[in-house]
Amino acid sequence: MADIINYWTIASIIVGLAVLLPFIMGFFSGNKFDVKGKTVLITGASEGMGKSVAKQLAQKGANIIIVSRNVGRLEEALAEVKASAADPSTQRFQYISADLSEPGGNARVIAEAIAWNKGQAPDVVWCIAGASIPGLFIETSPEIMRQQMDVNFFSCNDMAHAILNEWLQPASIGKGSTRHLIFTSSVAGVYTVAGYAPYSPSKAAIKSLSDTLVQEMLLYGDDVKIHTVFPGSISSPGLERENKTKPEITLILEEADKNYTPDETAASAIAGLERGDYLVAVSFLGSLMRATAWGSSQKNNYLVDTAMTWLASIVNIFVGMDLDSKVKAYGKKHGHPSTYPKKA
Repeated sequence: MADIINYWTIASIIVGLAVLLPFIMGFFSGNKFDVKGKTVLITGASEGMGKSVAKQLAQKGANIIIVSRNVGRLEEALAEVKASAADPSTQRFQYISADLSEPGGNARVIAEAIAWNKGQAPDVVWCIAGASIPGLFIETSPEIMRQQMDVNFFSCNDMAHAILNEWLQPASIGKGSTRHLIFTSSVAGVYTVAGYAPYSPSKAAIKSLSDTLVQEMLLYGDDVKIHTVFPGSISSPGLERENKTKPEITLILEEADKNYTPDETAASAIAGLERGDYLVAVSFLGSLMRATAWGSSQKNNYLVDTAMTWLASIVNIFVGMDLDSKVKAYGKKHGHPSTYPKKA
């Protein structure tokens, strides 16, 4: 009997250590996204989350290149980023004006960034540029659907292609410096609702690209890390523009969601990267939404993420029923969608 108890004791210790190991390793692993002295290129950084990310990484000692279309807003944003610098005497800052939805736009940005950065590719590229044009599916033109893919997905796809062609050259590999390619998806890319048909597929495609690249990078060693961030609603000029076309039913389905400030979203995303997360949620609700769509994605922490998946599978039963009932009730009350007032 004593031998059996000892066996169970040993087994319990082994299981306990296995459970605690991810936490122990995470606690002692330190900052996995140290940007001090590194050059960081951020797209969509003239406003909103992108500008906040640029400012907060400048506070951490990074050299910053911000990218957007509007030169006036870029100049204003760059002044704020410079004012946030940890050491203005050593850090460097630049902006590049470009439309990243256009073919060749991303390759030009990388070429200009390398020229400005003394012939060296940026150490970090963070793709934040994007836009949302919500609408009911059959009322959305094919042109807008394609535009959403260009602005949200292909801007990331083309930027990844441009920078990875620099980072993964044989002469660039094995120098001991980790590079980070960060995509910005959305919780609407993993858990969507009525009204986001033009937008959600373009954000879901980013996760699929990200998952593919994570595995593909294993062919090249450990030099390049891929990450994808999943923000929720952000109180920003982008949300104001989005709400101009957003169907009323979509606003109803989202009314319980919290809107985070750009600074809150940026800080949470950066904290996730510093932990070494692959898929980065910026809130507990975002973590639940992410947990419904892990699929074969690389996990951040197998124990925590598995527990979140179990929790999400239960919560989603009730959330799904609630959302569906609201859509059905709205349809019964307001009739055929063709009769709804049109938004500009």
